[in-house]
Amino acid sequence: MTTPASPDTTTELSYRTFISEPIPIGGMRLPDGTPMEWSPLSTTLITGRRDAVLVDPPFTRDQVRRVGEWIERSGRRLTHIYLTHAHGDHWFGAPALVDRFPGTVVHATEGTIARMPASAGATREQLWDKWFPGQIPDTPVIAAPVPADGFELEGHRLYGVEVGHSDTDDSTALHVPSMGLVVAGDIAYNGVHQYLAEGGNGGLDAWLRAIDTVAALHPRTVIAGHKDKSLADGPVVLDQTRQYLADARRLLDGNLTAREFFDAMLTLHPDRLNPGALWLSATILLGRPEK
Repeated sequence: MTTPASPDTTTELSYRTFISEPIPIGGMRLPDGTPMEWSPLSTTLITGRRDAVLVDPPFTRDQVRRVGEWIERSGRRLTHIYLTHAHGDHWFGAPALVDRFPGTVVHATEGTIARMPASAGATREQLWDKWFPGQIPDTPVIAAPVPADGFELEGHRLYGVEVGHSDTDDSTALHVPSMGLVVAGDIAYNGVHQYLAEGGNGGLDAWLRAIDTVAALHPRTVIAGHKDKSLADGPVVLDQTRQYLADARRLLDGNLTAREFFDAMLTLHPDRLNPGALWLSATILLGRPEK
């Protein structure tokens, strides 16, 4: 992708993030009996003088209410919502936010949009509504394909960048060249255990290539889809995400049990938040341990 020339505008864009704190996953526990939680979620607001673009709204009614209030406090008019991928925790809140901010346009790539009906249908029924009963709003698929030449925020172009598989298929990032900003969705994790459950059959290798695609944009700022709010948004998160994947790939080649893999990754990455994401991944990839 060719990076365009600097926009002919005096408006400077800025960004801010809202971190939705971990919430309990109904009926799920870690091996030591600790209740499992969902990872902290990053929602990004890119702002100009008057208008704003939101990336990856959260998914429960309470989270969406809090994000809506946060947008209102910014004093900007919400013009667009961009969705980086089809995992429900990154888009289920979009319809409710459009109801709150009428006229907002929701964009995603065609690949992401094609996966949303399953996410809002069978996957929601089988997983999301069981894990978070009564907490998720209505989830009609309302996203329109993002134009190939991006869309505009006060004279600046924003681009959806397709990367293939990251922690799920048809993943993307939002690139704002004039800011050196990439909102990376789940291509990057920042201080949080990574969801690896869809990484079988070459998925981890594909994820590493996705990171290379983002790195080739030479961003100065990378906002991860799940992050420890105490950590900065530097491009080093790409290298840290790579290292986690490399460690996981090596251990998965070692014929370990789910518990052995889980324990080994905790030893290598003791400071990351939410081991529940790792345990869920281990049990899906390697099978649930016998009781």
